[in-house]
Amino acid sequence: MDTPPLSDSDAESEESLVSDRELQDAFSRGLLKPGLNVVLERPKKAVNDVNGLKQCLAEFRRDLEWVERLDVTLGPVPEASETQPAPQNKDQKKGVNPEDDFQREMSFYRQAQAAVLAVLPRLHQLQVPTKRPTDYFAEMAKSDQQMQKIRQKLQTKQAAMEKSEKAKQLRALRKYGKKVQTEVLQKRQREKAHMMNAIKKYQKGFSDKLDFLEGDQKPAERSAKARAKGQQMSKGPNAKRRYKNQKFGFGGKKKGSKWNTRESYDDVSSFRAKVAHGKGPRKPGKKGANKRPGKRTRQKMKSKSR
Repeated sequence: MDTPPLSDSDAESEESLVSDRELQDAFSRGLLKPGLNVVLERPKKAVNDVNGLKQCLAEFRRDLEWVERLDVTLGPVPEASETQPAPQNKDQKKGVNPEDDFQREMSFYRQAQAAVLAVLPRLHQLQVPTKRPTDYFAEMAKSDQQMQKIRQKLQTKQAAMEKSEKAKQLRALRKYGKKVQTEVLQKRQREKAHMMNAIKKYQKGFSDKLDFLEGDQKPAERSAKARAKGQQMSKGPNAKRRYKNQKFGFGGKKKGSKWNTRESYDDVSSFRAKVAHGKGPRKPGKKGANKRPGKRTRQKMKSKSR
């Protein structure tokens, strides 16, 4: 029987085997020295052996029924907005970006969905069950101990994540609390500085407004009170007099209150002649009835009693 002629790839493999054997023999004899052998990398030669590929495909292919093979070739299922199935052409293949993970996985999912929709009716026609029976039992690929370890690891990881999240929230709350506290202190300092400036202006007479005395009130209440006071005291005394009246009270006019006027000078209705000249009856308890005696009188009274 004649042996078939060797192809180029077989010839190259035999040559490489021969060269390897020769090198091994030379190394065993001690003829090879370090530094004398240099590996040269040649560009890889691409071989398109169409006949060999067809031969391999014929070997793989078997004349079996479809139920044994369960192979389908379909395009992706149409989207909800589309009414016709997506065409299978080169443009569609170019439309899927292989670098986009989401787009690539969605194309796989839609293609698998189309295959399921096409295969299930055929399996039902062939009376092939497609649902798992109620008494189906399948042993787990992993043991219970290994699954328990995985569960503990997941729980530990989840607890660590929750702890770190709580720490982040606490840090954020601390920062927010410090920020609010700083803002409140700055606001108080601004209000205090504003009030001190208003007091200085009032003391020097540059302003007659007393709004700094009502600093705790809201702006709306303050403006309403200021309007009411302005209406009441528009024709009254000045700001300094109003402030003293508000602080110490207003007891009426004191200086010159006992001065006579024309009306009081002419009014003699309360005049009593007997009282004026001391001829009237005296009231008991008057003119020192309860007055303590002097020092000399007390000494005389003591000497008489002895």
